[in-house]
Amino acid sequence: MEAKVSKFLGSVSNFFSGGDHIPWCDRDVVAGCEREAAEAEKSSSDELLKESIMRLSWALVHSRQPEDVQRGIAMLEAAISGDDSPLKMREKLYLLAVGYFRSGDYSRSRELVEECLTIAPDWRQAMTLKKSIEDRITKDGVIGIGIAATAVGLLAGGIAAAVSRKK
Repeated sequence: MEAKVSKFLGSVSNFFSGGDHIPWCDRDVVAGCEREAAEAEKSSSDELLKESIMRLSWALVHSRQPEDVQRGIAMLEAAISGDDSPLKMREKLYLLAVGYFRSGDYSRSRELVEECLTIAPDWRQAMTLKKSIEDRITKDGVIGIGIAATAVGLLAGGIAAAVSRKK
């Protein structure tokens, strides 16, 4: 019984706090990835540059800073090409989905994560992200309904008060 109550309270807490299971990234990690990408740019290895840019993109879309997330989205959009292997395409689409999720564009994020799941249907990370997206959409819908119901209640109360004053 106690475990059920604890689980219920945890789900209520996650609902109101917007808890998801996607990791965050600190500014120092982003800065380290930026240095690594700058060093890789100086080297002659194209593969090393691509890998460091992917790590930087990962750090940016997982950042708490909205401007970093937008930079990560832009980098990933520019990096997507038709000649990517399915594995690399899956990774880029997933990171884009995380970026759009972090920036609040849940419909675009859901489209991208579903595209990931067509490439790799059993990929746990993508399935977890999809659940987080759906939970956030549900939460936003419930909050929207609550706001609308409050507005209707206030309007009805105002009309009732105005009618009672006229009598």
